[in-house]
Amino acid sequence: MPRRARGVYPWWHGRFRGFGHRITLGREAILDVLIKANKHLSAEDIYMKVHSVYPSVGLTTVYRTLEILVKLGIIYKFDFGDGRARYEIVKDPKGVDHHHHLICSNCNRVIDYTEFIDDEVELFKRTEEGLAKKYDFKITNHLIQFYGLCKECSGKNKGF
Repeated sequence: MPRRARGVYPWWHGRFRGFGHRITLGREAILDVLIKANKHLSAEDIYMKVHSVYPSVGLTTVYRTLEILVKLGIIYKFDFGDGRARYEIVKDPKGVDHHHHLICSNCNRVIDYTEFIDDEVELFKRTEEGLAKKYDFKITNHLIQFYGLCKECSGKNKGF
């Protein structure tokens, strides 16, 4: 895990400490794995990567840390319908890397969908505004998942 220059901290440090949590080596290692991940990882995936470098970090520590990180809004927890929770770092506290997911119901492939067109952005904005007004609810974020068949699986099932 890279050393940081004194006084230089990532955006999540303040949030973590502000809620009374210590930043331990194990917790930093877990976050480091999530920051470097190029896919949605399960707790077991994270454990295997962290444990190989820091053998003292156990699976229980990983689960507890993931719970804290979700509550603090530092990571997202997803259920893609395969019975295993998956995790992803919030790339930016302002949601700059916001995306949705396309999930294949056959092979469980997850595609991050980021190329929003203006009509989609306007639809989501109107939907959020309408729901907020209707239910007197302040919406701070949303997670959208679309389920179906990926290109490879839809080609396999053409005969059905």
